[in-house]
Amino acid sequence: MKYVIILADGMADLPIEALGNRTPLEAAYTPNMDRLALKGRCGLLHTVPAGLHPGSEVANMSVLGYDVARLYQGRGVLEAASMGVDVPTGTVAMRCNLISVSDNNRIENHSAGHISTEEATELIDTLQKELGNDNIKFYPGVSYRNLLLVKGADARVECTPPHDVPGADIDTVLPCAAVADADVFAELLRDLISKSRTILENHPVNVARRKLGKYAANCIWPWSPGYRPAMAPLKEMVPINKGVVISAVDLVFGIGIYAGLATIKVDGATGLYDTNYEGKLQAALKALGDNDTDFVFLHIEASDEAGHEGDAQLKIKTIENLDRMIVGPLAESVACMPEPVRIAILPDHPTPCSIRTHTSDPVPFLIYDPDIEPDQTAVFSEKEAAKGVYGELFGDRFIKIFIT
Repeated sequence: MKYVIILADGMADLPIEALGNRTPLEAAYTPNMDRLALKGRCGLLHTVPAGLHPGSEVANMSVLGYDVARLYQGRGVLEAASMGVDVPTGTVAMRCNLISVSDNNRIENHSAGHISTEEATELIDTLQKELGNDNIKFYPGVSYRNLLLVKGADARVECTPPHDVPGADIDTVLPCAAVADADVFAELLRDLISKSRTILENHPVNVARRKLGKYAANCIWPWSPGYRPAMAPLKEMVPINKGVVISAVDLVFGIGIYAGLATIKVDGATGLYDTNYEGKLQAALKALGDNDTDFVFLHIEASDEAGHEGDAQLKIKTIENLDRMIVGPLAESVACMPEPVRIAILPDHPTPCSIRTHTSDPVPFLIYDPDIEPDQTAVFSEKEAAKGVYGELFGDRFIKIFIT
């Protein structure tokens, strides 16, 4: 048996009045997912343990069966692994967004309008020259998703993800110490944010972006601090031989690296609605055709970004693209393979368009296997999956049911 998880980041949502009180998943035309739901089994999965923030890092680790409450160390250190950046003992790694801040001090956009990687790299390189030293290092990543490492810092600071507070006055959501010992680090982060605004405001990259009517990437926003996590390889938890992860974002690649999965990067994979679906599909099929590979984690980011933009029509489009360009042709192709292939489809968390951020609500999932007795779920949606035979799952139950 081979296994493939199609992870549609942020696909789940809440009913939207303009869609006839349907969710984008319910409103989208998804004949391929619906067919697999009808022939497979469905349920709901709780991916965010109580007390933890519903971030993609938490939810994706949870989908893979990791004890997130015990192992979670933040997003930054996972992205560092994907970027090939070593995080020594005692060093804190943080995601470092490039964001757009308005003249009246409010967060205009958490991604600086999805700034290009080339532009972001130029800005991050400037920050490293101006603010970096032996203890503080900035590393360019992909688009707005960059990295900050601080040696000898206390990670116990509270940082608000910028996509959680669109429109917020930044002075109300600046990093603060969770314990007294972290005061120095919290103050350092606030100082870096302030200095970054002075450095970036009139940087040539931002002057050019404003002339084109684009958001200026005029501020950094560090968040999700942590140290190296002690994650065991996935094959020690479930019976697989070799697995791969396919994605467009460093966070998911980092989880895969700590999970012992090989990483496959696809040209043109953007993490947005214009991502290279065909390239990702072919990469997944090639991996499944490898005799040694028996697990593929195929991550598609587009629906999450549409949710953060609050654009329900765009979210419907991303879901339909997933169904037409990934789910349909993958299901058709694996049916002809010599070994049976079990398919799971699910989001990691909801990203409701109405609030433009993640929630902790359970997500719908389906598991299809040609030999499985179906529960005959009519369509794949949040509402219908709740009626599925699996009911509500927690912890590592999903991955252990899926990979047997």
